[in-house]
Amino acid sequence: MPFCEIAKHQTSLDDAVDAASSSSSSNNKGIKIFYKTYGHGPTKVLLIIGLAGTHDSWGPQIKGLTGTERSNDDDRMRAVDPNSSDSGGCGYGGNGIQVCAFDNRGMGRSSVPTKKSEYTTKIMAKDAIALMDHLGWRKAHIFGHSMGAMIACKLAAMVPDRVLSLALLNVTGGGFECLPKLDSRTISVAIRFLKAKTPEQRAAVDLDTHYTKEYLDEHVGSSTRRAILYQEYVKGISSTGMQSSYGFDGQVNACWTHKMTRTEIELIRSAGFLVSVIHGR
Repeated sequence: MPFCEIAKHQTSLDDAVDAASSSSSSNNKGIKIFYKTYGHGPTKVLLIIGLAGTHDSWGPQIKGLTGTERSNDDDRMRAVDPNSSDSGGCGYGGNGIQVCAFDNRGMGRSSVPTKKSEYTTKIMAKDAIALMDHLGWRKAHIFGHSMGAMIACKLAAMVPDRVLSLALLNVTGGGFECLPKLDSRTISVAIRFLKAKTPEQRAAVDLDTHYTKEYLDEHVGSSTRRAILYQEYVKGISSTGMQSSYGFDGQVNACWTHKMTRTEIELIRSAGFLVSVIHGR
């Protein structure tokens, strides 16, 4: 399984971006980040998922960029399996693009620290930078969603010289700004989210969080989008397991304490790379 051991890359990272936090290396002993790469080519794209999401959440974007949702690790397994009926293997990814998607600390197959203080968007940005080092990527296009976009902002402010472009999907400046408008529907969804204990319960509330009722009620053939997506969500959540309370509380803490300073925003603005901000109503 492909893992990045954060401590192996953290010392040089601390020297480069935060000499004052020399203790962070010791705090990261044993922390491993699970990742997968897709496609091949000189153009590198790093995808950073949001709260309680995993690398699998990026399936449509990965397929759009590389032509396949099959990881390079899966290709290598097929290449050495004489019983495999698929000889396509490493022929995928002909767009010249290599994508990396990973599980943030606290979710999926990555390590789950037990202290809330070990979850901040800055710490998680350092995880992402360590992963780039592990992969040997000097520069990459950075795409973050929700909490992942907050992490992407911190990454871009810390190492702007390593960012080719920055795409921010549903991002916030931090703290209370991440709260949506409070109404009966939002409160109901929040309560269901906190009470969800099974992949089926979590999938149901995720659909109501991610899509409008009108979209979910549309028919695709004989089924509704809700029915089709529900099966996909249950499968995805079941494959990685439900998020632990440590991971959930830690990632919520990272969102709540996130704050982009004027200095950080100016560092991103002055770096000169393209920035896309994408948000729903």
